[in-house]
Amino acid sequence: MNDDGLRCGCAGATVWFTGLPGSGKTTIAQALADALRERRHRVEILDGDPRYATLPTGPARDDPHRHTERTGLAAEVLARNGFLTLVSATAPGAAGRAAVRRRHEASGTPYVEIHLDAPRSVCAQRRPTGEETGPAAPTPPPDVAYEPPPDPDLRLTTHHMSITQTAAAVYALLADKGVIRSRCPGPTDGHTSDPDPLAGHGS
Repeated sequence: MNDDGLRCGCAGATVWFTGLPGSGKTTIAQALADALRERRHRVEILDGDPRYATLPTGPARDDPHRHTERTGLAAEVLARNGFLTLVSATAPGAAGRAAVRRRHEASGTPYVEIHLDAPRSVCAQRRPTGEETGPAAPTPPPDVAYEPPPDPDLRLTTHHMSITQTAAAVYALLADKGVIRSRCPGPTDGHTSDPDPLAGHGS
């Protein structure tokens, strides 16, 4: 668990990046996490990409709906304990994602759903060939169709945006919702604004 910024007084929240494999979930979550940590926010990433997998493992990994719920539980616990929890997971079923939202609402924990919307053809080109499957089995079985969220908090067409633009859009949404401050003050740091929160992050 990352201890960076433990003196930050901000409340936690879950930011769930959903979308087809290859839509940019891992890349955007990591770029956003870097920007947030630079501003002393407590950040954890739950990632389903087999190269960076940190999602819960176990028998539920073979059941996409159950796996989504387990991931949601882990995210809600982290968020309830003050972490900005960035979840990068396809979570193909709308019902599973809705159950995660309800869990957060029941505990009064902020939950933000981001749909990274890119055509399947573009996503297929981005995915490395011969990729090994990781312990979290992030990619749904072939017979499981991806159900795009009908009403996400933010929908971004990642094939038309740079990494910086996409992460900045999510950062702005979190600030508008009051989930984050522009900067969490440290012991001798009283800054409250930052006009370019993702300056210096590559695209």
